[in-house]
Amino acid sequence: MTKLWRGAPLILASKSSSRRGLLAGAGIAFEVVDSFIDERAVEAPLCAAGAGGAEIARHLARAKALAVSAKQPDRLVVGADQTLSLEGQVFVKPPDRAAAAAQLAALSGHTHELRSALCVARANEVLFEAAPVARLAVRRLSQAFIEAYIAMVGDAVLASVGAYQIEGLGIHLFEKIEGDHSTILGLPLLPLLTYLRQEGSLLR
Repeated sequence: MTKLWRGAPLILASKSSSRRGLLAGAGIAFEVVDSFIDERAVEAPLCAAGAGGAEIARHLARAKALAVSAKQPDRLVVGADQTLSLEGQVFVKPPDRAAAAAQLAALSGHTHELRSALCVARANEVLFEAAPVARLAVRRLSQAFIEAYIAMVGDAVLASVGAYQIEGLGIHLFEKIEGDHSTILGLPLLPLLTYLRQEGSLLR
């Protein structure tokens, strides 16, 4: 338990190593509980209805938080998810390396948006939500680079929308980045910390 945190540890409804690292780095006491939701099942009807990246990210974050909160009603639970949008098209995690290569080719030479949503719940009730955006400009990528990048990164390209982790080799894709670092990594810390101070879990 850190000196900044009060009460029972926050529950993170995500297995993401980036999100775990962000909370740990900020001195937040937390535990990880997988929501076990079918993300593709949540996304599919929204995508079919033409929902935007922000709406899809919010639905996913809310679904994760509420799924865990239903089983841990006395605890604060945070769910988070992220979508990538390019010129109105919403990207999801690539199912295989060929799809990852296609995503990278589509992003090449363009600026896309990452929308990172978070939802805080307790007793199966939504208490707080936010979905800030970051904008990332991908440099023009050669086919040779895309092939070499995927070979080096391996199946980790399947773990994130856009087939990259900016904290690793994915940084080589970009020429300009606008947005908060934690938003890019998938858990917007600034709005979350503000809420937790207001709620009383963090020392003001």
